[in-house]
Amino acid sequence: MSRLRVAVSVAAAQLRHDRARTVLAVVGIAVAVLSTTLLASLGYGVFETGQQKFDSSGRDLWVTGGSLSQGPGGFGTSILDSHEVARDVESREGVKSAVPMAFRAVYVGNGSGEMRTLVGVGVPGAGPFVSYEEGELPHGDGHYENGTYEGKMYHEIVIDPRTAEMLDVGVNDTIYVGGSVESARNHEFEVTGISSTFSSFLGAPTVTTYLSELQEVTGTTGTDKATFITVDLADDANESAMEQELQRAYPDYNIRTNDEQMRSILQHNAVVIAVGAALVVLAVVAGFALTLNVLSIVVFQQKEELAALTALGVSSKTLVGMVAAQGVLLGALGGLLGVAVTPPFVVGLNFVAAEIVGFEGLVQAPGSVLVLGATIALVIGTLAAAVAGWRTLRTVGIDQLSR
Repeated sequence: MSRLRVAVSVAAAQLRHDRARTVLAVVGIAVAVLSTTLLASLGYGVFETGQQKFDSSGRDLWVTGGSLSQGPGGFGTSILDSHEVARDVESREGVKSAVPMAFRAVYVGNGSGEMRTLVGVGVPGAGPFVSYEEGELPHGDGHYENGTYEGKMYHEIVIDPRTAEMLDVGVNDTIYVGGSVESARNHEFEVTGISSTFSSFLGAPTVTTYLSELQEVTGTTGTDKATFITVDLADDANESAMEQELQRAYPDYNIRTNDEQMRSILQHNAVVIAVGAALVVLAVVAGFALTLNVLSIVVFQQKEELAALTALGVSSKTLVGMVAAQGVLLGALGGLLGVAVTPPFVVGLNFVAAEIVGFEGLVQAPGSVLVLGATIALVIGTLAAAVAGWRTLRTVGIDQLSR
């Protein structure tokens, strides 16, 4: 214990002696810790937010032609004859409801002549899966009329707050929507409500109308395309058994639970996740290299002093402990700094994410993430200390006094 106290005391004195070098090493480790905690917080937040969105949808199963990733003109691979498929699914025992929905890229304008590309959402009508801040979609999807698409078009649409601000419109105003600029100019819709349901789900500005009317203005009535069919099961239904039954009935489509659909989205973005992981590895390696470099400089610049201590009878273990203690102290200080600045950075990133993609609370830093950051800092400091200590034994000796 006495040797340990001496090693720690001398190490602390050495770090105070060259403060610029110490600050550089601490900041390097803190950056490695911060990059790790922020990316881990982002990953945790994305998964939690996505899971909450799926769970809050009130649906049990998702019938899709692929993932919900955005592609040209829509999201994922479309389901054909969606109304017929939904009716067949709903007719099965244990299924409470099956609702086809479509996500399409549409052109939207406010009469000024300028068109913006937004996400158009098609729903069968008013339902529990849409919550409104103001107004509603008051009618059902009458235009479909048993597949003839000859029923009345109500030309009613609901927009999210970001779209309302972007186009400077509100309830009872009119906007133009279509699958092309020409189609949009020929289809005038009345804004009947404000809803953040789908914009918060997708993280993008949206306009929502009846499914068949969205199909009409985007030219997909002939194939009755939908992005997915959401399935709500009866309370006593077996989710796993129903998933397998529907998968056998529709082998060309993917039947997933909320958890599986969330994992599918994450797998589709595997490249982004891999890049983030690579950045974390690079940050940790850089922090280790910087700390090791600082400790190596300490050994080089103090080799005469360390040699003198050896001549005075100080054991090699104590000398190694003095150098190693500096690495551990640097790791501890860097870890504390990195963990301390993580919450403010999380707040800032959440503000930026809310402004850019519309998601709130996308970055979350639970205690486990902060512990991970502190652990990485100590590992960096300890490994660097071990290497520097080994170098101390190889480079420091009494013969250094004569040089």
